[in-house]
Amino acid sequence: MLGPILLLRMDNSNKKSEVSFFNANITPIMSVALVLFLCGIVAVLAIIGNNLADKVKGNIGFNVVLSENATDTDVARLKQQWNRAEYVASSIFISKDDAMANWQRDTGENLIEVFGVNPLSAEFEIHVKPEYASTDSIAKIAKAIQQNPAVESVEMQRELIDSINRNIGNVSIILGIIAVILTLISFALINNTVHLSVYSKRFLIHTMKLVGAKSSFIRRPFVMSNVVNGIIAGFIAILLLCTAIYYLFSYIDGTAEIIGITEISIVCVGIMIVGIVLCALAASIATNKYIRLDYDSLFKR
Repeated sequence: MLGPILLLRMDNSNKKSEVSFFNANITPIMSVALVLFLCGIVAVLAIIGNNLADKVKGNIGFNVVLSENATDTDVARLKQQWNRAEYVASSIFISKDDAMANWQRDTGENLIEVFGVNPLSAEFEIHVKPEYASTDSIAKIAKAIQQNPAVESVEMQRELIDSINRNIGNVSIILGIIAVILTLISFALINNTVHLSVYSKRFLIHTMKLVGAKSSFIRRPFVMSNVVNGIIAGFIAILLLCTAIYYLFSYIDGTAEIIGITEISIVCVGIMIVGIVLCALAASIATNKYIRLDYDSLFKR
């Protein structure tokens, strides 16, 4: 009769231990997961902002207006030049007939009826790569192009280019500041969460120290436990982030063109690494603190 009672008590004790372990770890895990989720959101927004900036810069460029004496051979040579040029993202040739058709479509006027001839010139519309999308870079390129006798002029909108780059720079600075602030807040929150979990076991740490356990031996289970918590929190944060991105893709058209699966995967891996490293570092710092304290100091937070 005594055997079943002991087994029942042991079973209840194990269940209570499991519940206690779950309750002791669920709060730190969820706290860390929410912090990592916010970090992931900021990282995704930063990537989207950077990709949008590159997309906007990809529309920056200039127009190369050809002279009346430009021949088909000159046009072919210029096409080859744009295909080889490292600064060109894309180039479009607009013939005199195409320019007239565009003018007539946009204004409804037929300039040939007014002037008797087509007064418009053939031109190339050049879009530069993002790293060349500044007035200084385009001005240098335009100066070299202007030397070609088949080119009449090179037209660029300096004020628009400067305005776009200035606005993109301001947005990048703001996102950078937010990222730095959130990183500091994240470490503070995770450190505080881990510190509280270690604080609850400060007397156990002191007891282990009294029986001669080395600092590394005392520290190891706390660090490993929080590494596990960081992994679980990372998985939860990744799940929340992927759910948010899924709804973003579902409700905002074109989002999939701005941020790809590879970039999302990098963010997810980064979340996991950050969670593990910050939890391990915070656990190590907190454990070292209580290893160094004497008995009387353990009653103080």
